Formats: sequence, structure tokens, C-alpha cells
Amino acid sequence: MSAPQPHEPHFTFRLPRTALRNAAIAFGVGLLLFLIVWWAGRDDGFYTAQPTLPGKAAPLEALPEPLSTGDGASGMEEPAPRAASDERPQLVEEKPMPTPVPEAAAPTPPEPTAPAAPGVTLAPGDVPVPIPGQTPAPEYPPAAMRSGDQGTVLVRVEVGADGVPTSVEVAQRSGSRDLDRAAVNAVRQWRFQPAQRDGQAVAGAVTVPIDFKMR
Repeated sequence: MSAPQPHEPHFTFRLPRTALRNAAIAFGVGLLLFLIVWWAGRDDGFYTAQPTLPGKAAPLEALPEPLSTGDGASGMEEPAPRAASDERPQLVEEKPMPTPVPEAAAPTPPEPTAPAAPGVTLAPGDVPVPIPGQTPAPEYPPAAMRSGDQGTVLVRVEVGADGVPTSVEVAQRSGSRDLDRAAVNAVRQWRFQPAQRDGQAVAGAVTVPIDFKMR
């Protein structure tokens, strides 16, 4: 068995609490004094810009003049200066425009006239007159007859110089489309004595009534 080894001694150094507190107070006081001295001795004008005297501008260095090589910057020749006479505006004389000549108003064409056809009698005035025996009566529409429709249709007729109707239309309706249609179809077959003016047949218009009555 080995002989027991002696224990090595351990030493622990401990400062008293009063010493630590005094050291902390001394450090704080020193730091406060340093700040007071630094604040009192700082330079307030360190960042202040120096004012310039009024009326005097700082001298500027002149830039060097560009080199004159005789050629343009791109190596192309510069165009020659134009003469002063070329820049002045020149007055170019032009021939005056011809004065427009007003066109004469076209004359109003007279109403077409035609000599009376052989065997055609002219109306006594400027209103066409139906020729007796050449005015067939309209047929009574069966549908209007079944429904008992009655009435009078006013038909406006435009008659040419030859006495034949050129346009037929309803001027006043009867209330039944069947009766209106039958009246127009009948008057288209009529013949008239054409209107006259100075002994010549002219076109005219007349309105004729067509009555539809059930017996």
C-alpha cells in the first residue's frame, strides 16, 4: 500500500465589502469629473463656417480655351457661313387669283305641258275631273262585309297630263284597312280629264271620296 499523500493547502483571497464599495464610488466620481472638464473645454466654433466679405466673390480660375484644329469635332469640315443676304426673307410675287364669276341661277323649269290627246277632253280648270263611265266602283271586301265595316275613304290622286293617275294614296282613313286598300285599288283604274292651263294639259291633283255602305 502506498503512503497517504499530504493535502495541498488552498488559499482564497476575499476583499471586504467596504473596499469594493469605496472603489466603485471613486470610479464614478472620476468619470463625472472627466465629463465636466471635457464639456468646459470643448471648442464651440469648430464647426462654424467662416463668413465671406460682402461684395467680394471668390476668384474663379479661367478655363483653358479649346484647341482650334481647323476641323470639326467629328473630323468633318465646318460649313462656310452664309451671307447676310441669304438669311433675309425674299418677297416672291405671285399672280393674283382670278375673281370668281358668280354662276347664274338655273331657271326654274316650267311645269310639263302636253297637248291634249285625241279624244281626251280637258277639265274646265286646274283640277282633274273623273270621266264618267271610266270610274269603276270598288269591290266590297268580304272580310269587311263579315265584320260589318262601313265608312268613307278620302283618296288623293295625282293625274298626269294624259289623264292617267300617277300616284294614289289615302288622305283620310275609314277605320278599316280592308276598305282603305279596296278604295286605292279602285281609283288606280280610273281615268280623268286632265287639268289645263292656257289651253294645254298639265299635271294636277284631286281628292275623291269613296263611300262603303252596306244595304
